[in-house]
Amino acid sequence: MADSDMTQPDGANETGDGLSTPTSEHVVADADGDTTIGFSRDAAAQLSALDADTTAEEQEAIAALPSGSALLIVRRGPNSGARFLLDTDVTVVGRHPDADIFLDDVTVSRKHAEFVRHRTAFEVKDLSSLNGTYFDGVRIETALLSDGAEVQIGKYRLTFYASRRDLAPVASE
Repeated sequence: MADSDMTQPDGANETGDGLSTPTSEHVVADADGDTTIGFSRDAAAQLSALDADTTAEEQEAIAALPSGSALLIVRRGPNSGARFLLDTDVTVVGRHPDADIFLDDVTVSRKHAEFVRHRTAFEVKDLSSLNGTYFDGVRIETALLSDGAEVQIGKYRLTFYASRRDLAPVASE
């Protein structure tokens, strides 16, 4: 197909190199009826938020998450690589053996924090812990989690991954 035959889809920007860059989702149909869906750079980045540190096994676990669930992966600290499924309305994290997520280190309070599910979104709440809970490096009392966010609880640094099924609708807006 010659360049003159191509149409510029709505929501696309012409860049200096002659390429068009989608600024939001758009659907383009060619003369044969084949369609192409384009996403903004932000939406594409969100869909592929898996960082370079994510193993193939972790990527498969994240891809298999059902809607309304999420996964925490320990990136630094004791038990690095451990994975914790968030699939209940409230998940308590702490050093107490009865905690839903048991983190055995003196830097973690007995009942340190909780993850609260709101339909398909999650928030983290500090439970008045001694060392605090951090969201992307900032001490918080409560924060709404975004895909790929880092949560620090004591020595543990955990990365939050939302279900890909719940991210897809966000990308198509």
